[in-house]
Amino acid sequence: MDAKSAYLSVLEEVKKHIAGNDDIIELIFIAMVANGHVMLEGVPGVAKTTMAKTISDAIDADFNRIQGMPDLVINDIIGYVYTDENKSPKLKRGPIFTNILLVDELNRAPPKTTTALLEALEERQVTISNQTIKLPTPFTAIATQNPLNIEGTTPLPKVLADRFLMKITVNYPGEDAESEILRIKEREERLTVKKVISVNDILDMQSQVNGISMSDDVVKYITKLVRATRTDIHVVMGGSPRADISFMRCGKAKALINGRDEVTISDIKSLARAVLSHRIVVRSTGGIGVNGVIDGIVATL
Repeated sequence: MDAKSAYLSVLEEVKKHIAGNDDIIELIFIAMVANGHVMLEGVPGVAKTTMAKTISDAIDADFNRIQGMPDLVINDIIGYVYTDENKSPKLKRGPIFTNILLVDELNRAPPKTTTALLEALEERQVTISNQTIKLPTPFTAIATQNPLNIEGTTPLPKVLADRFLMKITVNYPGEDAESEILRIKEREERLTVKKVISVNDILDMQSQVNGISMSDDVVKYITKLVRATRTDIHVVMGGSPRADISFMRCGKAKALINGRDEVTISDIKSLARAVLSHRIVVRSTGGIGVNGVIDGIVATL
C-alpha cells in the first residue's frame, strides 16, 4: 500500500466517527509519518480524544492512554521497579510502552510529572531505576490539552511543548458538521472502525519520507519564515532551529501522503500554524493571538 492510499483508507475509517475535521486528521497522520508527536488543543467536547482514539483504532498497533490528573505521578507514566515475593527486583512497565500513546488533558497534570515525558518524546526511551529502556517502534504521542482559561489547567513548560512536532487547534464545528455529528451519534453503535494499516506500514512510510526532495527555494523559505519569527515586533521569543527541522519533516510527510515526491512552499505555508504556534511567545496583541501573528508573517514573505 502506498502512502497516499494508506492515508485515504485511514481517513475513510476515521470519518465514520468524526465530522468536519479532515484537515486535523491529515495533520495527525502527517505527524505519525514524520515520526513525531502532536498536541491537540481545544475546549472540552470538540472530539480531540475521539479523533486520537479513532485514528489508533484504524491502525493495527498497540495503544495506551494516560489521563492527566492533578494526582498523576511519574510512575503512572513510565512504570516502576518492585520486589516480588522472592525478593527479586521486577520491572512493571507503564503505559508509555506502546506504539500510540494518548495523553488526555496533559495540562491538568503537575508539571513535575509531565517532565517524565521529555526523554520519551525526544529519545524514544525511558530511564527507570538507572535502567534505560527503549520504547517500541514506531512511537507516537498524541496529547490533548484544554485552553489555559479552563479551570484546573497549568501552562506546559516550553521545553516540553517544543518536543511536539505540531500543535493543532481544534475549534467548534461548523453548522453542517455539527448536524452531521448528531447523525454519526445516531448510528454509532452500528459503525465499526476497521484496522486498515499496520505498524509495518507506518515504519515503511517513515522510511519513504527520506526519499522526498526539497528544493533550495523551499529550504530558503523555511529559513526566512523561522528567522522572521525572531524579529517580528509582536514576538518575544521566536522559533529555534528545531522549528526549521520540524517544517522539513512535516513538509516531506505531507508531500508523501499526497502522492508527491517534492515539498512545495504551499506545503510549508499550510503547516505554519501547527509548527510554530507552540514554539513562539507573543506579546499582548490586542486580540490578534499567536495564529494571527503567524498568518501576518506568512503574508509578508
